[in-house]
Amino acid sequence: MDLLVEYQIPKGIKDYQDTKEGLRSVDLMSNEWDPVGYDQNARFVSDLGEPVLQLLNPKSGETVLDLGCGDGELTLKFIDAGCHVIAVDSSPAMVESSLAKGINARMMDGQHLEFEGVFDAVFSNAALHWMTQPREVIAGVRRALKPAGRFVAEMGGQGNVVSVLAALTKARQRRGLTPVNPWYFPSVEEYRQLLEEAGFQVPVIQLIPRPTALPGELRGWLETFAGLFLNTAIAEREEMIAEVTEELAPTLRDNSGKWMVDYVRLRFMAYNSFGLH
Repeated sequence: MDLLVEYQIPKGIKDYQDTKEGLRSVDLMSNEWDPVGYDQNARFVSDLGEPVLQLLNPKSGETVLDLGCGDGELTLKFIDAGCHVIAVDSSPAMVESSLAKGINARMMDGQHLEFEGVFDAVFSNAALHWMTQPREVIAGVRRALKPAGRFVAEMGGQGNVVSVLAALTKARQRRGLTPVNPWYFPSVEEYRQLLEEAGFQVPVIQLIPRPTALPGELRGWLETFAGLFLNTAIAEREEMIAEVTEELAPTLRDNSGKWMVDYVRLRFMAYNSFGLH
């Protein structure tokens, strides 16, 4: 079955459709994201995306870019709302999962977007903090938007998973491993400045503490999101998981055994100032 579904997409956006053959040229084995593991350990990511979706308030007929679409669960809501959607992600396995849902998805680095003035809105949920070149991301989003188009997103903000990050960092330091950090968690002031310098007006931007219950053990979260920290020999990796779990249990696990991770989200709405009066 051909996984690429043709949508009635307005002129300009249709030029960016991907092909099944192009996707297949990517070595899926090199991808660190596993859609099955993601569904088991991180379904809360899309489930908790409703507030930022409401902030965007998509309208039927609008063209929307879902930046960092993951497995496409939230993207489906735009399609249900009657939007014309392109979804992009840097993970071949996640793009494959989105295509299987009938989503017009393609593989693309969010730091090097290839669109020019075709979207009414760019949406992103829980993806921008994986893109450590924010100026390039924001510049690409502005290029992709029509005049007065809106950029609405939620990402990890200053203080996000700070306890987990500290425990993982210490576990690596104790073993003499190179320091790593795959995440970018900005403050309100920092990200507002980046948006405004790029030519956006920013009527809404806020940090939202959101302690988040995990669906299972901390191990599942670590294996899903913290792979770079655990990129070492298998035996050492297991030791690190056990060590981090033991260190965090007194503060992040309740008496019933439920894990609650210290999430802090940065949520914003910005408008491409070109075209605004």
